[in-house]
Amino acid sequence: MVENKEKTTIVLFSGELDKAIAAFIIANGAAAYDHEVTIFFTFWGLNALRKDQKIAVNKGLLEKIFGKMMPRGANKMGLSKMNFGGMGPKMIKHVMKKHNALSLPQLIELAQEQNVKLVACTMTMDLLGLQQEELLDGIHYAGVAAYLGDAADAKVNLFI
Repeated sequence: MVENKEKTTIVLFSGELDKAIAAFIIANGAAAYDHEVTIFFTFWGLNALRKDQKIAVNKGLLEKIFGKMMPRGANKMGLSKMNFGGMGPKMIKHVMKKHNALSLPQLIELAQEQNVKLVACTMTMDLLGLQQEELLDGIHYAGVAAYLGDAADAKVNLFI
């Protein structure tokens, strides 16, 4: 008889560095404990999945404005508190490096290596004008129904 894995789901709504780091630390920890893990990225949380470089895609004016206002990728995200005009993220990254903690891009890579299911919300992508080419490779695309399907079977469901 095959035993079913425990399941953990996380909704990453926040586009703030510290909250994204927390989500990925929890996700990687759960995966290390052999949980089947899904992170569903919606609204500002999608910024963690954006590629660092600008990708040439055809967009309307409003979508271009959203694209310029949002941070491009995990390295450009600000802190939820003590952002200090961009100095806060630099300080937290320095402290993390000093303590040999993984950076957010490294945590994302580790999650992919551990088969954490990274799901970009397609409805939010449409609203914000984000296209698949602008997001990291190897992620899934789905709507809220797919997330609810994963969450219904999970013992742990978090909203960050």
